[in-house]
Amino acid sequence: MAGKTKRPATDIEIARAAKMLPIDEIGEKIGVPAKSLYRYGAHKAKLSTEFVEGLKGRPEGKLILVTAMTPTPAGEGKTTTSVGLADALDRIGKKTVVCLREPSLGPCFGVKGGAAGGGYAQVVPMEDINLHFTGDFHAISAANNLLAALIDNHVYWTNELNIDPRRVAWRRVMDMNDRALREIVCSLGGVPNGFPREDGFDITPASEVMAILCLAEDLEDLNRRLGNIIVGHSRDRQPVRAREIKADGPMSVLLRDALMPNLVQTLENTPAILHGGPFANIAHGCNSVVATRTALRLADYVVTEAGFGADLGAEKFFDIKCRKAGLKPDAAVLVATIRALKMHGGVARDDLEKENIEALEKGVENLSRHVENLRNYGVPQVVVINRFTSDTDAEIDFVRQQCAELDVSISVANHWAEGGAGAEDLAREVVNVIETHPTEFRPLYPDNMPLWDKVRTVAQMIYGARGIIADKKLRDRFKEFEAGGFGHFPVCIAKTQYSFSTDPDLKGAPGNHVVPVREIRLAGGAEFLVVLCGEIMTMPGLPRVPAANHMFVDKQARIEGLF
Repeated sequence: MAGKTKRPATDIEIARAAKMLPIDEIGEKIGVPAKSLYRYGAHKAKLSTEFVEGLKGRPEGKLILVTAMTPTPAGEGKTTTSVGLADALDRIGKKTVVCLREPSLGPCFGVKGGAAGGGYAQVVPMEDINLHFTGDFHAISAANNLLAALIDNHVYWTNELNIDPRRVAWRRVMDMNDRALREIVCSLGGVPNGFPREDGFDITPASEVMAILCLAEDLEDLNRRLGNIIVGHSRDRQPVRAREIKADGPMSVLLRDALMPNLVQTLENTPAILHGGPFANIAHGCNSVVATRTALRLADYVVTEAGFGADLGAEKFFDIKCRKAGLKPDAAVLVATIRALKMHGGVARDDLEKENIEALEKGVENLSRHVENLRNYGVPQVVVINRFTSDTDAEIDFVRQQCAELDVSISVANHWAEGGAGAEDLAREVVNVIETHPTEFRPLYPDNMPLWDKVRTVAQMIYGARGIIADKKLRDRFKEFEAGGFGHFPVCIAKTQYSFSTDPDLKGAPGNHVVPVREIRLAGGAEFLVVLCGEIMTMPGLPRVPAANHMFVDKQARIEGLF
């Protein structure tokens, strides 16, 4: 009688079996002295502000962005690839740090899951990272909501700034998916509770405070940006800023420790810095400038990732983060899977394990569009096929041939099953591309381009759209922002992550579509314009069967059902 097939280990089982080094030893690998670590237990710590400030002026290493094709339920594995590539670079003798975002509780308890990688390419301690970690998200929520409380308190007591309650733009946040809080009426219950008005909640990763934390260069810049937040308008239509109600100081107090980057490690003990967590479909989708700069000054190679597909995460990484921070990425790694390509070619999820070259031929149009888009930025790139066991040699050979016709490097990696060893070929290819093809990075549009044209440029050159549309009221808002001195800001476009278009069901590489602009929000502290397109929401809802339904704490006080 044949023995039973051994069940593959789950992500959480792999993470629990990890042989983590004390965080002091991880710090030693990249020159961080023990005295500069604020420890949160044995395996995670913050890098002190004094240490981070002391790194300024050091030469910087090479910056590698990991991005991906348009996501599908079949999976692409961008974070997993980032971790696997960092481990592989370390294995071939390169001093490497991987720089990632922190996960949000909303997706963890909803449907998407965490953001610590998977299989044998994870950052650990995985459970801590995916839950409360070092409390950064809670600090951001608290600072955001402190500002909301101070606004309503100012209106209640004196309203010396003549704030119009109908034009308060600042929304409250919480780090959970809760559709019931998208639109609310607050201050009900009579005179003691203030002036009733319409309000609403966003999820914490969509907060401007999150964006500010991730774009601030240091504490001084953080405080300046917080003070520049436009919370609403007075009755004579003048903008009211957070510093005018004395909110910037106390908000900085809450965010002081949160600005310090978090140091952890991969399963293979490669140093990892996790800091900040804006979503790329509704925010700018990159980890913090402080974390990236710190890593670049500590390592020869830094691997970072930007959320969702390259049309969202990579575009915002280049046009917002790199523009604002003066970063010049040396290479981009574009992650794809055979399964996702077939899904973009029209294959149902249940049929993805069957060989289907015809579907690949259609689906590879999505990959090709992303390759061409990245060329707009002058950054050399490598396509990586994140291999699944169901992938056939014929399918992989077909994608290789397509990449050859596109004149782009390609590698096949198996880091999910093999860790860094499964991505060594990718690591060597990335190093080769960096050494032989110097970056010619450039943003997609200049600062002085009109705001409307910036949105249209992204829609046409990245989404393949014919153009953008908006009603006259919104078009006038663009002009008002320019007249108000904000015309030099970049645009942060919020749209579905599942398609180049604003229709999540439109797969492949749709063209000749139109992008409808639904709402515009000015992020005066983050220094960009948020442009909401289609039906995108800044407060997600839970699915019919949320992941939370399967979570519990067992008799040994271990968390089960998380992954």
